[in-house]
Amino acid sequence: MSHRLIGEETNHPLAIIVESVASNVLRQHAAAICLEVDIDFSLRLPTDSASFCQLIESLVRQAINEMPEGGEMTITGCQTPTGIEIEIADTGTDVAHRACKLPMIAAAMAAELSWQNCPQGGAAVTAKLPTYHQSARRRAA
Repeated sequence: MSHRLIGEETNHPLAIIVESVASNVLRQHAAAICLEVDIDFSLRLPTDSASFCQLIESLVRQAINEMPEGGEMTITGCQTPTGIEIEIADTGTDVAHRACKLPMIAAAMAAELSWQNCPQGGAAVTAKLPTYHQSARRRAA
């Protein structure tokens, strides 16, 4: 996996990290998939980039497996009071007909994943990533 970014891990816009990882995975897919990333450039990564990239890569791979003939993928992200939410929506099968797998890295990151059907067809997975606070780590130690 070559998702190494130059400089501070938490300094890169989340949109650039997500688009880089997703584009790399989509290039390996045989069918054409249209990617749209809608994440505000002010959002920054709330966790280490290596773990986050693994999570996004795993979820994007799951989504493209549901679109063997191609389709559309939209990745959105927003800040919440407790962290950041990333949603990966695709035009593949609905939730009842897909394997909604929880990547091991999600548990390691304390990320919560939930799947739902999209009104226009397909499905979406939402990853809720808690904000990491250095002071909380010191108290836990």
